Formats: sequence, C-alpha cells, structure tokens
Amino acid sequence: MKDLLGVSTEDKGQNPENQLRELRAWCSNSGHAIFREYVEHESGRKGVNRRKQFAALFDDAAKRKFDCVLFWALDRFSREGMAQTIAHLQRLVSHGVAFHSYTEPHLATDNELVRNILLAWLSSLAKLEAQKISERTKAGMARAKANGIKIGRPKLGIAIRQKIAQRAAKGQTPYAIAKALGIDRRTAAKYRST
Repeated sequence: MKDLLGVSTEDKGQNPENQLRELRAWCSNSGHAIFREYVEHESGRKGVNRRKQFAALFDDAAKRKFDCVLFWALDRFSREGMAQTIAHLQRLVSHGVAFHSYTEPHLATDNELVRNILLAWLSSLAKLEAQKISERTKAGMARAKANGIKIGRPKLGIAIRQKIAQRAAKGQTPYAIAKALGIDRRTAAKYRST
C-alpha cells in the first residue's frame, strides 16, 4: 500500500516536522510505503485552488499514485466547514483512495464497510450543519427586516433605469446595455422589460 502524508502548518510556530515524524513512524510500523509528503503552508480554510499542496494531493489521487491518505487530524486536512470537508473525503474515495486520521483513528476508511458507514454518517452531519446555517441566516434576515433594514440589492436609480429604457427602445440587447452602462446583464434584462 502506498500512503501519503498530509500535514498543515497553519498555526503560528507549529513545526510540521513534529507531525511528520509521528506519521512516518505510523507508516513504518504499519508496513506502508510513503509515496509523497504534502505539507501545506496555506490556511485550511482556503479552497483547493489556493492551497497548492492540497491541489497536488487531489491531482495525484486522480492519477491513482497512492491508495491511502494519512493526515494528522481532520482539522489539519481542511477547515472549510463540514460539508466541504466531506466533499473532499468523498472525492478521495471516488478515486479509490482511502483516508486515515492519525489522531482520530475512528476516521479511517481502510475497510470498505467502515468507509461507507463513516461517509454516510459524516454526510448526515454535514446536512445538519447546512440546515443550522440556513436557519441562522433566515433568523438574521428576519431580525434585520424587523429592525427596518432592507434585505437584497438596492433598486436602481431612476436615471439608470431611464438609460436602460432608452437603449432598449433603440433595440439594444441586454448584453449591450449592460456593457455600455457597466451593470449586470441580468439587471439590464430585468429593467429592459419593465
């Protein structure tokens, strides 16, 4: 089995070598060969595109260069929130790559049955988290509305609406109107028809 090691250095003063030493020992004791070590220096809150080592991990996973990812802890793997973290783990699994958390041995998918149960459970937690976020957002919007704060985009001023109408009367498309006036195409289309 070829493993890779994943660690993060987000915390100030944290030395990734401390984590790497323990992860290497685990691989050696478990009989796993290390394919590559991915040490990320960007925040785990940033997406894949802004984390070069994280992106390289998924690139290599897609090419099936290894079959298991060993990381220090789930919060070292990603801090993008439950739903996005689950999506990353599912993406690994879709490439045939298992994952194992060194400090959280219950987060290990070396066994297919355990992997399926674990991913279903984590997905369920992600769904609950998304529902809670939605409820908090709705409550915040209701509170703002009760305090007289208008929610949504402000309406366009009369001058810009007149310019849209004039250009529309000349047969200009919403795209041309939007480009000329520096507004969104959908906004131009909306006010063009009113």
